[in-house]
Amino acid sequence: MSVRPQLGEFLQTRRARVRPDEVGLATGHDRRVSGLRREEVALLANVSVDYYVRLEQGRARHPSPAVLGAVADALRLTPAEREHLLSLADPPARARPAPAVVRPALDTLIQSMRDIPAVVLDRLTNVLAWNSAAAALITDFTALDADERNVTRLYFLDPAAPAFYEDWTTVAKDAVAQLRRASAEYADDPELAELVEELTTRSPLFAQWWRGQDVRTRSHCPKVFNHPAMGHVTFTLESLDLPGDDGQYVLTFTPADPATELALHALLSTHTPA
Repeated sequence: MSVRPQLGEFLQTRRARVRPDEVGLATGHDRRVSGLRREEVALLANVSVDYYVRLEQGRARHPSPAVLGAVADALRLTPAEREHLLSLADPPARARPAPAVVRPALDTLIQSMRDIPAVVLDRLTNVLAWNSAAAALITDFTALDADERNVTRLYFLDPAAPAFYEDWTTVAKDAVAQLRRASAEYADDPELAELVEELTTRSPLFAQWWRGQDVRTRSHCPKVFNHPAMGHVTFTLESLDLPGDDGQYVLTFTPADPATELALHALLSTHTPA
């Protein structure tokens, strides 16, 4: 299965979600599309209709940053979508990534965070390292086979996930959007292709959201769990990129309120590291 994204597919999905009235155009009563027509995007971007059509069809060679910026403005793209658009128009020349390895100093760092759950993930959301607090909060990663230690796979294939994550739909959509973003940077990565093929085959929701072409960047946000031992608890998720480590990043979960802090302390006092 190829995960190489197509510029035209991305532009079509972005065009379909913009209503004419949002950009000052008349809606009319004879529209056959819910979003913008190609000629309307061309008008808003100040390019010819023929050029925009060729852009969607992948026949416009080396579009300039100025043109792409104008199209991004017309389609009301987010900063993450703008970056994705530029990557699709001029794919980065990346070598096939080497197997991810966590630096010993980084592993030592997260192990020292005894009261803060922390995990190290790679560009494909594989869990590369974790501390005892993360195992107590999320799952016993040591009990999983290496290829099962992937948070996106857990979101979609673990039957308990929708109940465990209070905001499961948002969490799962974000994971798909991050993989879609990675597909522009690592399109020839066979591990990415294998993961997407598996999830597309086994999860209709993943397949639907993957086709939606949404992209997002990681950020801090509340994370609410319905934990079997702690009950309803809220953490603040922080995502810390690791420049120079080929797409690796650290996720930390800090208790967001005193009740969650007490519940986590009680859990960790009885948790036996694997």
